[in-house]
Amino acid sequence: MKACVLYSGGKDSSLMATILKRLNLEVELVTANFGVYKSWIPAAKSAKALGFPHRVLKLDKSVLDRAVEKIIDDGFPNNGIDFVHRQVLEAAAGEYDIIADGTRRDDRTPKLTSNEIRSFEDRNSVEYINLAGFGYKTINRLASQLFILKKERSDIHNNSDYEIEIRYFIDKIKGKGESSRFFPEHYQTRVIGWK
Repeated sequence: MKACVLYSGGKDSSLMATILKRLNLEVELVTANFGVYKSWIPAAKSAKALGFPHRVLKLDKSVLDRAVEKIIDDGFPNNGIDFVHRQVLEAAAGEYDIIADGTRRDDRTPKLTSNEIRSFEDRNSVEYINLAGFGYKTINRLASQLFILKKERSDIHNNSDYEIEIRYFIDKIKGKGESSRFFPEHYQTRVIGWK
């Protein structure tokens, strides 16, 4: 079976990829991109360090436009990021038997409800797998046993989350630094190799 892991280069999606690979699935790491900024580069480096194939899933810029509009209207990013995540899932569904990501139990976004997951699987005849049973502490413990990790302040050069291209686009249309009104400073843990 062919499995896609929506991949940021972080410990969560790397752990998911490792689990699926151990189950003898054909795993491809996929990073969404809207053509506004090459946000996929850090994820491609992490995928290469782990020996997984990586590809960029190109989505129409209109998805990014709509997500940014939601974020600006709401004054916070959750609904915009959830929207992007749903669009990425739908785009990947036509190409894979299994679609997975690194979302975990205590993530606020992106997050699908149980009903949304069932609907997505039924409509697309796919399996959707995430880390919903795992909490932050467990993910950290498992990832630190498997991977060489690099923790650093998140920015456009070291992160491939949906947030990066969204931030870049907000700054482009609203002015440099304006994205920080919606996205507080935080730290990102990126996988840079195997232990």
